[in-house]
Amino acid sequence: MISYAQWGNELYSGKRSYNIVGRRKVWLSAGLILIALSIVLLIVPGLSTSIEFRGGSEFTINNPKTMELQPAREVAAKLPQMTSAHVSTLGTTGVRVQTDTMTTSESREATSELAKVYGVTDKEVTATQIGPSWGQDVTNKALKSLVIFIVLLAIMLTIYFRTWTMSAAAVFALCHDLLITGAVFAVTRVEVSPATVIGLLTILAYSLYDTVVVFDKVRELTSDFESQSRFTLGEIVNLAVNQTMVRSINTSVVAILPIASIFVVSTLILGGGTLRDISMALLIGTIIGTWSSIFIASPALVFMRNREKRIKAHNQRVHARRTKTEKSEAVKATGGDDDTTSSSYRAIAQPLKAGQHQGQGAQPHRKPRSKR
Repeated sequence: MISYAQWGNELYSGKRSYNIVGRRKVWLSAGLILIALSIVLLIVPGLSTSIEFRGGSEFTINNPKTMELQPAREVAAKLPQMTSAHVSTLGTTGVRVQTDTMTTSESREATSELAKVYGVTDKEVTATQIGPSWGQDVTNKALKSLVIFIVLLAIMLTIYFRTWTMSAAAVFALCHDLLITGAVFAVTRVEVSPATVIGLLTILAYSLYDTVVVFDKVRELTSDFESQSRFTLGEIVNLAVNQTMVRSINTSVVAILPIASIFVVSTLILGGGTLRDISMALLIGTIIGTWSSIFIASPALVFMRNREKRIKAHNQRVHARRTKTEKSEAVKATGGDDDTTSSSYRAIAQPLKAGQHQGQGAQPHRKPRSKR
């Protein structure tokens, strides 16, 4: 068994290669299926929004005699105005009860009952009313900020990479991450709060970073790929994906470990709250973002670019040369195919460029002067 470092070196050199781009139809089909399923789940059953979005009444019991949630649930079952109550703890010093909007008299009654069961005075129970108009305003601003972010992102990536295809592939991967993360919240019925929105915007930035790292390597390797006729665009992009795979994995592991720790602590010890909402969105998004940067973004890029006339012409030249030259000019791949040929080749790392030391054997030699 090879070491992790050796595995990474072999991926970078091309000695070992996973035919990810060559199987792009499989990955893109899986991504589209997950996107479609996510859209359905976001409609039915839909997201469970917090009180900040839907509006309602919130009661906070400070320094209760007990941190058990059952007393609050019993009060909610007793009072008709609290039939849809959501009870949770606030760290180790409080209990929170969220319900639908109440009138002033109903709020006072609920405050009194909660104070009794938790052995505190009415003054230690804080009642807050959040109107539905405020919650709607929060929702509209969250959606507006998301749309503005994606539009500005598409423009920036188009300028940075100087091609709309990389921008479109990155945005597609980003939407893939966002929809699947939202679907997970819809299935688990975890409430979406403003803190969750902050987490979602954060994972969009992380997913974008990971994709840009891969695309930077793609741009580096494909800067003048049409000047050669050994490898197709898909094979060179596949090399770029393999060369950046270890970096993506390392970055993700470093990010996931602290996020997972915060999520476990906030869920099991602190009983939820803002930390759990943010960390859950970050944890799901980081995992999915790592997947999409490898298996979605680059395959989508090759899928779009292979429809360009000059890319088609270049791929045809590559395959025509392979039918006329010996197969020893390219390394045989281990399975799957790329583009239009049943033979499978993989690109290898390019040799050092001019100006770099390539060994004494590569240096020019002077012819000895003839003796007179």
